[in-house]
This record gives sequence, C-alpha cells and structure tokens, in this order.
Amino acid sequence: MPGLEDDGLNSKNTTKMGRILAIDFGQKRVGLAVTDENRIIANALETVHSKDIFLYLKNYLNREHVDCFVIGEPRKMNNQLSEAVKFIDPFVRKLKREFPDVMIERFDERFTSKIALQTMVMSGISKKDRQNKATIDKISAVLILQSFMDHLKKRSN
Repeated sequence: MPGLEDDGLNSKNTTKMGRILAIDFGQKRVGLAVTDENRIIANALETVHSKDIFLYLKNYLNREHVDCFVIGEPRKMNNQLSEAVKFIDPFVRKLKREFPDVMIERFDERFTSKIALQTMVMSGISKKDRQNKATIDKISAVLILQSFMDHLKKRSN
C-alpha cells in the first residue's frame, strides 16, 4: 500500500507542487480557498455564483497549477452523509469530467459555517458584514482546506 509520500500531496515531495484548492459548494454560491505554492498557508480565494464555477475554475487553472481539489462533504452529526450530497455529487462528477488531471478529495465540512461565523464575531467584524453569506462561504472553504492540510500533516507523521 503506498504511503503519503506517493500520493502527490505530501509537502516533502521534491518536485514542484501544485496548489490545493478547497471548494465549499452550495446551490447558490461556492466558497473557494487555496494554498500557497508551498502548501503552508490556506488563503481565502473567492466566492463565485454556482452557475459560474466551472468558467472560474477553468480560468484559474490556466493561471495557476492545481494538483488537488478538496470538496467539502456535508455530514450529519451521526457521520451519515447529509441530504446536500444530492446536489454536490453531480458537481463532483462534472468536476472530474472537466478537470480529469486534478485529483479530487472529499473532506468533512461539519460545523464550518458555524465556525466561520464565530471567527467573524471574534475578529470584530460588524453584524452587517457578518450577514454577507459570500464571506461565510469563503471562510468555510478556508476552514475545510486548513483541516485537510492538518489531516495530511498528521498522516505523514
């Protein structure tokens, strides 16, 4: 069984790495976050309308090298998949067709929206600005990406 060193996501890999791009997919909006080239920091990227996501990703991948998409996977408290998978699964299938050379990982996104809102409150962001769902989606994508990166780090230790 291959180890983490062999899966293309290990930061110790000596070849030039592509970025990891996290996607918090929603029916209206898609929050996006991306690593730096060294895969050290998770950064908010953008919030895009769902209907525009494939055009946005095409343009982004023309400018930046991305090795992996991390898609938030909605789960219930009992660890079962939530009803939201019925619109996320078709998105993931199309993503695989549109970008066959980019690895796709699914990662638990439970509580990301709640944590994103708490983060905004703790950061002193005004109540009016906290109501901007696009900002919450973008922060949620960062949380998914950071959690995924932490998971990779634990696997390599």
